[in-house]
Amino acid sequence: MSVKHFTLPYEGGLIEKDLPAGILHTYEKVWTHVFPDSHPATYEIADTIIAAIKAKKDGLFRLGITTGVTPATLYRVLARRHNEGEFSFRNVEIVSIDEYYPSSKNEAQSRNRIIHEALIDHIDILKENVHIPDGTVPASEVSEYCAKFDEIARNLDLLVIGVGEQGQVGFNEAGSNEKTRTRVVRLSYASRKRQVHNFNNDISVTPDKAITIGISTMLSAKKIILMAWGEEKANAVKAIAEGPKDPACPASLLQSHDHISFYVDETAASLLTRSEAPWLVGPCDWTPKFVRKAVVWLCQKVGKPILKLTEKDYLNNGLSDLLESQGKFDKINIDVFNDLQHTITGWPGGKPNADDTTRPVSATPFPKTVLIFSPHPDDDVISMGGTFIRLVSQGHNVHVAYETSGNVAVHDDVVLQHMDAAFQLGFADEFARVKALVDSKVPGEPEPRALLEMKGAIRRSEARGAVRSFGLNDDTNAHFLNLPFYESGGIKKNPRTQADVDIIKKLMNELEPDMIFMAGDLADPHGTHRVCTEAAMDALDQLREEGASWVKNTHVWLYRGAWMEWELGRVDMAVPLSPDEVVKKRHAIFRHLSQKDIVPFPGEDPREFWQRAEERTQNTARLYDQLGMAEYQAIEVFLKLY
Repeated sequence: MSVKHFTLPYEGGLIEKDLPAGILHTYEKVWTHVFPDSHPATYEIADTIIAAIKAKKDGLFRLGITTGVTPATLYRVLARRHNEGEFSFRNVEIVSIDEYYPSSKNEAQSRNRIIHEALIDHIDILKENVHIPDGTVPASEVSEYCAKFDEIARNLDLLVIGVGEQGQVGFNEAGSNEKTRTRVVRLSYASRKRQVHNFNNDISVTPDKAITIGISTMLSAKKIILMAWGEEKANAVKAIAEGPKDPACPASLLQSHDHISFYVDETAASLLTRSEAPWLVGPCDWTPKFVRKAVVWLCQKVGKPILKLTEKDYLNNGLSDLLESQGKFDKINIDVFNDLQHTITGWPGGKPNADDTTRPVSATPFPKTVLIFSPHPDDDVISMGGTFIRLVSQGHNVHVAYETSGNVAVHDDVVLQHMDAAFQLGFADEFARVKALVDSKVPGEPEPRALLEMKGAIRRSEARGAVRSFGLNDDTNAHFLNLPFYESGGIKKNPRTQADVDIIKKLMNELEPDMIFMAGDLADPHGTHRVCTEAAMDALDQLREEGASWVKNTHVWLYRGAWMEWELGRVDMAVPLSPDEVVKKRHAIFRHLSQKDIVPFPGEDPREFWQRAEERTQNTARLYDQLGMAEYQAIEVFLKLY
């Protein structure tokens, strides 16, 4: 099937057409190329690599690469275009820039094995032209080995690398400096936690050292391309492109290179000046939402509510173009205040028998059939639990579809505890059998299917308990889709296919929903949110093309997860929560016991999901309050896709 890639709707912004590059990149020390999503960026990088390989007439073209999620699509594109006969790797020398230490090339987690499986095994490169750090070199010889490898890794024709969430390049961590060469480094605990999913979620067997080329080695390359995709990279992109050179953000040390480019998607670029405050860069397309974005930014910059902004505030902060485009400042203030106030509603499904002229949701039909898509079995209550509770209490026909089993996010100890509880309750003693399944796991390989089935059952029971806690019928209104793409048994998922879409289409056709809620955050640590949303969007598009009449009356709303929230300039609906609803939402999240305290993939934020969710919704309420709106305990916000 042709895979579509989800991007957020255009809502105004910088007019880049005919804007001189020097102006476009005014604030950037590393010129940054922003794309709607990672795929067109990847194709352009592939074009650059292929053109450079073809242009090399004498000697080998020396290409530096690394592994990880960021370049995965790039390698697939290069392999496909090579296999289609577009170009050859016969005159290419590849240098991979890092490897765990110690590590055998046969281990599933080794960079050596990953780079072979991703690219090298699919191309016609000569074996002697592949250079990957050897993780088996004895400790007594590794320093000398690194010095020799550094000579190989210097003066590359092109170095293409992704950057980490804290600006890491290769395994160069915070504290690396411009003089560093190829060496063995100690990995921080945070870096090991990011890698732990590759090692059966066991931090004790996750390597604490690695071989990596240094910043000095990277700077010797003739040309450098950096890549970053997703919201979780936004702070790093800002620091690398616009911040000072700082060893705390190693990639920023590459700013001094004369031929360096940065390729990012819109979400990774969201904190760049040209994205966050584009009116400081050049002329803008002043759509109503973009005007709101600018006014909210101005309020936060000068510390005033909307209706207290003055003409001087606009003029002194780079918004004269807005005044010229939209008229007097006081009218802008009133229009934006009313616009933002009209996003607030206590009736997320529409208020029956009410004037809905300025409400975000129509009064009819009532009750509505509402379908909430939850990528994992707890995203529904974490991300929009208060709105979910209100939709149920206000009498709508609410259904929730859990798109994946979430099985890999259950710790082995949780399964064993459930087995022990079953035995203590008088059921069969299965503890030893399950313990043997756990012990049979091989790091980096898929988990035993029988163990995954148990973990999936635990997550289903938790989700059912959560929705029961606020009155939803968990037998008729909770649907567990178990989309096939997720069921790989490991963190690396299968490709999304039509089989995933067909499962979603079947449920949609059965329910014919008036409202659909989907995950709109594109920074899920494992990509599951994005894949699930794209599958659901594909399902809607196909149903529309197939003539399903109900689709034209359906409205799609996007929520975000526990990591980030919609900026107020984008918000179409804001649902305030009472203190009691906040507590009820918290208790629903508590039903997901397997995700408390020992969740295998907590990310950098040590707080539990309920704490992140409450902080996020309470912060949104504070922002509304600071802008001059009513004061609420918490607010959940949504973007209307159509």
